[in-house]
Amino acid sequence: MSPETPDSTALALLSLRCPRCHQGKLFSYSALNISRFALMPAQCPECGQTFEPEPGFYFGSMYITFAFNVATVLVVGVLLYYLFGNPDTWVYVAVVTAVTLLLTPVILRYSRALMLYLFGGAQYNANWRTHRR
Repeated sequence: MSPETPDSTALALLSLRCPRCHQGKLFSYSALNISRFALMPAQCPECGQTFEPEPGFYFGSMYITFAFNVATVLVVGVLLYYLFGNPDTWVYVAVVTAVTLLLTPVILRYSRALMLYLFGGAQYNANWRTHRR
C-alpha cells in the first residue's frame, strides 16, 4: 500500500479516490478546469473498477446535488443574516448565486463520488492486486 492510500473509506471519499482500491483518482482533470471538471475515466486506472456500473447511473446524483445546494443556500443565508444584519433581498440572491456557481464543480464531484460509494456496489479491498477481475 502506498503512503498516499487512505485506509479509511471516508478519507478516500473526501480525496475523491476509487472505492475499491482507494488509490485511483475518480476524475481525470482538476476541478479548476471549467470545461472538463466533470470528466471521469471509464474505470479506475489502478485496479480496473468500473466507475459507471450501469448507463445513466449518475442521474441519481442530481438528488445529492440538490441536497448540497439546499445546504449551501441555508448556510449562506444564515451567515448573511447574522454577519450583515439582514441585508436587502438582492444581496441574498446575488451572494447565494455567486457562491453556488463557484461551488458547482466541487458539489458535482462530491455528489458523484457519494453516489458511487453508496450505490456503486464496490467495497474497499486492501488486497485488490491479488483479486483482479
